[in-house]
Amino acid sequence: MKVDRRLLLAIGVIGAATLVWLLVTIGLITSTLAPEQRALVAEQLAPRMALIGLTWVAGLFCIAATLRWLFRRYATAPARLLEQTQVLLAAPQAAPMNHQGTKETKALANAIFELATQRDALRADVAAQIAQASQSVQQEKNRLAALMAELTQSVVVCNLDGRIILYNSRARLQFKAMSSAPALAGGSELVGIGRSIYAVFDRQLVAHALESIQQRCNRGAASPSAQFVTTTQAGQLLKVQMAPVRSGDASVGATEISGFVLMLDNVTRAFEEEHVRDQLLHGLTEGSRSSLANIQAAVEMLAYPDLDDAVRERFLGVVREEVTSMSSRITGMTQKATEGLRTRWPLEEMLGADVLLATQRRIEARNQRPVTLENLDPALWLKVDSFSLTQALDYLAMRLVDEFDVRFFRLRLQTSGQRAQLDLIWTGQVMSTETVMSWEMDSMRFGDESTPLTVRDVVARHGGEMWFERERVRHEAFFRFLLPLASAQEQLEATQILQNDSRPEYYDFDLFQTSDQSSALDDRRLSELAYTVFDTETTGLNPSEGDEIIQMGATRCVNGKLLRQESFEQLVNPGRLIPAATIPIHGITQDMVSGKPGITEVLPAFYAFAQDTVLVAHNAAFDMKFLQLQEKATGLKFDHPVLDTLLLSAVVHPNQESHRLEAIAERFNITVLGRHTALGDALVTAEVWLRLIPLLQAMGIHTLRQAREAAQKTYYARLKY
Repeated sequence: MKVDRRLLLAIGVIGAATLVWLLVTIGLITSTLAPEQRALVAEQLAPRMALIGLTWVAGLFCIAATLRWLFRRYATAPARLLEQTQVLLAAPQAAPMNHQGTKETKALANAIFELATQRDALRADVAAQIAQASQSVQQEKNRLAALMAELTQSVVVCNLDGRIILYNSRARLQFKAMSSAPALAGGSELVGIGRSIYAVFDRQLVAHALESIQQRCNRGAASPSAQFVTTTQAGQLLKVQMAPVRSGDASVGATEISGFVLMLDNVTRAFEEEHVRDQLLHGLTEGSRSSLANIQAAVEMLAYPDLDDAVRERFLGVVREEVTSMSSRITGMTQKATEGLRTRWPLEEMLGADVLLATQRRIEARNQRPVTLENLDPALWLKVDSFSLTQALDYLAMRLVDEFDVRFFRLRLQTSGQRAQLDLIWTGQVMSTETVMSWEMDSMRFGDESTPLTVRDVVARHGGEMWFERERVRHEAFFRFLLPLASAQEQLEATQILQNDSRPEYYDFDLFQTSDQSSALDDRRLSELAYTVFDTETTGLNPSEGDEIIQMGATRCVNGKLLRQESFEQLVNPGRLIPAATIPIHGITQDMVSGKPGITEVLPAFYAFAQDTVLVAHNAAFDMKFLQLQEKATGLKFDHPVLDTLLLSAVVHPNQESHRLEAIAERFNITVLGRHTALGDALVTAEVWLRLIPLLQAMGIHTLRQAREAAQKTYYARLKY
């Protein structure tokens, strides 16, 4: 435990004073004795000087213990009370202080806590009044949020420095598709609040588009925009439409631009399909030109009246051959074009339960027959064109009602290998295979409405199968459709979009005010910087002796806000056994890391995630040592600025006995969840860091440079690994 230097100085002064007092006393007594008495006293005391010294040391020890108790009770109690009061000032809600001191300081702590509680009540009252006054603004914000979340197009909003201040769910998925390591970082190294859009797009290309928009604004264009097509590092082809964000009222002619909106569309597949169509058209054109030339020459020769029969037959053969060749080319092009059209029909990820419910409502409304549902699996996702599929099922039910007077239906959905089985079941008269085939091939008609699609077209659209079966024992029959399942990744992405609750969590409009041109990173204010707060779980506590990382977790803080949704979490295969003694601490077993990527695969993704940010960790020296030991293997040097919440807690609270993460969280009234998991600890550390910033500012520590210098002066900065 750290000992206060003032206490050591006091003990030293008292020890020296008592020693001087003892020597002076002995000297005074000796001066009053005759020489024979002094010799006798010296003779008696000489063998007992060690005992006198021990007595002095014991007395000094008792004095030191008493001083330490008095010092802690009377000297440091006000300092601890001051630190706890500063925590209350910075905390959003007051927590009990649990002050240990004199009766008077305890009473003062209770009074301060009561004042803080009153302050919280006043804050809540003011917040309630502000919320009531800004209700209409909030409604408009919610409408914007819902609109952004539900857009099927990727939207990203940036400030003039290219820093992302808003993006929707579709954009997050779009960037994940463009990521070079989608399985690890999930696109989070490309998109995120405060991240630079130039990690994806060329800076000069964006600058050119902005300049074009500015020129149109200056000419008085009402809705200026620019478009460009670019390629990403992952080889994707993107079509981008850019629109300006104006800082004033566009209706009164304001032309100052404070940012821009990017609407992204991945046109890679469309471009490839267009290229295939161009090749087909070119092949048809060139082949037909040659055939037409041969036919024209043959027709001209056949016009001669004196042409003998053998030659005439030869030219007629040329005409027949070229016509056949042209017909074959046109037929082949038609087939390929039709196949291309089918592949462009939209198939969307949809819950199987939703498909059944939509079909149930449609059949009951049109045919006035009850429909019951079976096997409503809430986790089963299909990749279907829901409109055409429900249309086909409705059509078949209508034919069964019209021709066989079926009284009720059942819909059943279940998985079968890599596909799903959707059954339309009924009880009634048996039909022939010929009838079923005719229903499949007929264009679907619903009263006066008709569509050129057939049931077989719908099945082909889904790349599936459909057939008719009878269950003689149950006297039932059913049409069975084999349909594609959404892939595991598509299910996950669709679930993520649904869980967003129609609200984009990914925005921070305050970033419109920031600028990368302001100053060097060390001289930037702490409140302006972007942070990657991270933690590692390891096989042990000795990185230099072979211990390895088994889990990494990180989150981001931008503009004073914790972005929980922008996180990084990955188990790591350490390439060695995890000691059994450490498993109860972190809960990670050998089976959990088996098959996971090694640290040389994970670190590049984490490096991209943390790019252009300040690293923050609790006891950062420990975590950074593991990263530094991998520099040779990965070629990555983590030269980011680093801040340590352990050291900075000691800066703002030098009189607190503990600076463990749990103790700091308790002081700040932070709920600890997922302790000793990498992401859980990173989230708690991020909460602690955001509470430390205002306390550091109150001490005059405003910039990154000042925070790093203050941290290095603390007692705990001596820790090395």
